[in-house]
Amino acid sequence: MSPQDIAASLVLAIFCATIFVFDTVTDYAIAAAVFYTAIVLVSARLFSHHTVIGVAAGCIVLTVVSFGLTRSGSYNVGFINTLISIVAIGCTAYLGLKLVDAEAEAHETRERLWRLARLTTLGQLTGSITHEVSQPLVAIETSAGAGHRWLSQTPPNVARALSTFERISADSHRASEILDRVRRLSKGEKPKIGRFDFNMAIREMADLAAAELHRNGIRLQLDLASDLPSAWADRVQIQQVIGNLILNALEAMAGTDSDDRFLLIKSQFGVNASLRFTIADTGSGLTNATREHLFDAFWTTKDGGFGLGLTISRTIIEANGGRIWTDAQGALGAGSNGVTFLLEVPAVRMGEQ
Repeated sequence: MSPQDIAASLVLAIFCATIFVFDTVTDYAIAAAVFYTAIVLVSARLFSHHTVIGVAAGCIVLTVVSFGLTRSGSYNVGFINTLISIVAIGCTAYLGLKLVDAEAEAHETRERLWRLARLTTLGQLTGSITHEVSQPLVAIETSAGAGHRWLSQTPPNVARALSTFERISADSHRASEILDRVRRLSKGEKPKIGRFDFNMAIREMADLAAAELHRNGIRLQLDLASDLPSAWADRVQIQQVIGNLILNALEAMAGTDSDDRFLLIKSQFGVNASLRFTIADTGSGLTNATREHLFDAFWTTKDGGFGLGLTISRTIIEANGGRIWTDAQGALGAGSNGVTFLLEVPAVRMGEQ
């Protein structure tokens, strides 16, 4: 047992002893034993199922012993109160364990939904990811052919060959970085709060989506502040949300004129020591009714949509100490009909950089 568990056990034991003494010295009519239910509830939060059952059984034994030692009051009243206390302790133990199981199952379900959202995002970006990976691979193939030609000359041009090998190394490293980003996004790892380059995280997701945006005729403008401190959050989870917002913007502009498709991605200082990410599109926009339900679970305007993307995004951002919302005014001016999403995450304070 950890020191915290030992300390908690000692505190609960003291409370049990206090309840036992109070239940024994008071009248039968005072059902002090029902306070054991609080001990059982706390135990359900701290210990394993077997331990909680043992604690409940111990409380029941103490209740019976206290009933046998009590000398004042009506015996019949005491007997009824003892039965009520025993039933209350047993029911509390059962319901407490069921509650813990339900919370654990809810947590597991939430983790599965997060993983589904990550994989859905990557699935929609498959074409863009393929394009990103194929570029360094084509460059490697070209450099390898050039290196072979330089070495086949008489005499071999070693200097030029070495230069091509350096390019091969750089391109292979670039391909490895792309695959590593995809792996981090797809892997269902536990949240890892830490510092990271906010702008770099945004650029990586914009790079992954670049080919898909180009294929759909969407012009992308990155307006990233240059003097931002590091962000303090889970990098992969924040990138998941950014990727989801980019895909939402892409889908929102699918039905608009191709000449008007424009996407603005911006970073800047937020409020209260935070960093702000803004994404604005020129899609069809949102009605007031849609805006009210935007983050509700299983509510969607997409055909075949789950209605979970923005709900999960808000859960992720809030779990990282941030917030996400929409701006009715929009970041592209009054003439734009699109949607503007903003999110803020904590920043590392300047003195802690």
